[in-house]
Amino acid sequence: MKIKVATIFPEMFDVLDVGILGKAKQKGLLDVEVVNIRDYSTDKHKKTDDAPFGGGAGMVMTPQPLHDTINAMDKDHSARRIYLSPRGKTLDQKMVERLAREEEIMLVCGSYEGIDERIIALDIDEEISIGDYVLTGGELPAMILINAVSRYVDGVLGSSESTSEESFSNGLLEYPQYTRPQEFEGMSVPQVLLGGNHKQIEDWRLAQSLDITRQRRPDLYDEYIKKTQINNGKEK
Repeated sequence: MKIKVATIFPEMFDVLDVGILGKAKQKGLLDVEVVNIRDYSTDKHKKTDDAPFGGGAGMVMTPQPLHDTINAMDKDHSARRIYLSPRGKTLDQKMVERLAREEEIMLVCGSYEGIDERIIALDIDEEISIGDYVLTGGELPAMILINAVSRYVDGVLGSSESTSEESFSNGLLEYPQYTRPQEFEGMSVPQVLLGGNHKQIEDWRLAQSLDITRQRRPDLYDEYIKKTQINNGKEK
């Protein structure tokens, strides 16, 4: 998978060279290109921002460097161009899986008070948010999106079950996990996980997922129950 990133802080993306994503890059499963927007600024001081028309606090990223960067990196518009923005649609599991099916994505990281609206009109396919809060720039959201999407690229994780049995994969939060030792600080692993009865383990895990989701994310719980009732009705 090809991922392109436009940012004024390219050094922040060095974190992608470690851990699972670093190994995926070394194996050629991920191709991440990070470009400094300042390199395309025609300003003699390599400025990429200016005061907003109409007044107001902060600065706005100017269109020329962004436009030239985006079109130099993606000349034929073969990538899905994404601007990380608080006003975008909130990133969720369905969106992650959709983006993982793209051959190329481009992530545009804004800064200051955002980017000139004309860039969104000219060069951006969609805006994505990671939550209802504001950060100093789009770099951290871009890294989160890269991490989430990359997990669905074939070969990045050691097992396909790593993505099929986790939070949100079936609409529920994940069940509790345990490993050795069997006893720790007076707390024992649930006996059902030690018996080897896979049907009982499956039922226990589903019950745990339902209970955790009901307590922590009642919105997801209600949606899951509704879908289950609809599907059961269809089966009848």
